[in-house]
Amino acid sequence: MEKRELAGRMVHPVGLGCMNLSWAYGDPPPHADKVLLLERALELGYDHFDTSNIYGLGRNETLLGEAIMHARERFLLASKTGIVVQGAGRGIDCRPEAMLASLDESLARLKTDHIDLFYMHRLDRTVPVADMVGALARAIEAGKIGAYGVSEWGAAHIREAHTVYPMAAVQTEYSLWTRNPEIAVLETTRELGIAFVAFSPVARGALGGELRDPSTLGDKDLRRKMPRFDADHWPRNLALIERFDALAADAGVAPAQLALAWVLAQGPHVHVIPGTTSVAHLEENFATLSLDVPSAVLDQANALINQASVSGPRYSPAAQASVDTEEFA
Repeated sequence: MEKRELAGRMVHPVGLGCMNLSWAYGDPPPHADKVLLLERALELGYDHFDTSNIYGLGRNETLLGEAIMHARERFLLASKTGIVVQGAGRGIDCRPEAMLASLDESLARLKTDHIDLFYMHRLDRTVPVADMVGALARAIEAGKIGAYGVSEWGAAHIREAHTVYPMAAVQTEYSLWTRNPEIAVLETTRELGIAFVAFSPVARGALGGELRDPSTLGDKDLRRKMPRFDADHWPRNLALIERFDALAADAGVAPAQLALAWVLAQGPHVHVIPGTTSVAHLEENFATLSLDVPSAVLDQANALINQASVSGPRYSPAAQASVDTEEFA
């Protein structure tokens, strides 16, 4: 598969989401193992690494600063701002002064003077879009970032921001079992010439060929709070997953590779950033680039797992409240 444009640079459309090296899916691996995985990613040819200031409360950026910045010229670096800790919970702060201060902190942790792609992690409904975008435009002019993007924004706000200053990328959850971008965002990005970066393209591991019992997940695993993994919805979803795994086996590919191939087939502007703590999975995901999965198999996957067949919403009501991306009725 040929490289695709992202923030003015041609990169492999399979990048690496680095979040779970520090947070979210149970206990992170030992530090030495994290470094080895990132070094292996460079060896394989990964050239798009995605992190955020909130992943592990800065620890993820610090990890990348230590592990891969010696090869800074070889990859596109993306990070984010906007989600903040507020007491026992989290909030959103995209005030210009807050974002610019956060940017400087990220640059210091990452041990670099330039982030290629800097996202607003969520929409701050208390700040005018023009003010948010204007702050990042000033950061671009100052040379601190190369381009800006947004994460989990809806189409109307994407269009509004793009008129203030051209947007480089939109990052949103997208997979066979999370189709929300198909309501409006996928077409909006295609129309405006904005790259679309899909996070959780393997359905938060559900389509990775291994997860069978979510009750075995660790107490710190965020999937424990996601409806699709609970006792009410998982049995129906597992039945779909087992059929999906069989489809992948018949096609001679790993389930995760079929999941990634399907997302990448949704447009030449689409990128995926699967995360993993496993070197074997890291290699498997990148090998998707060399596969030619027949369109008939992709069509079968599309018909099997979709918004109508999956059971349960993707987020709890509390988590959904911070998301601007359009929702199905």
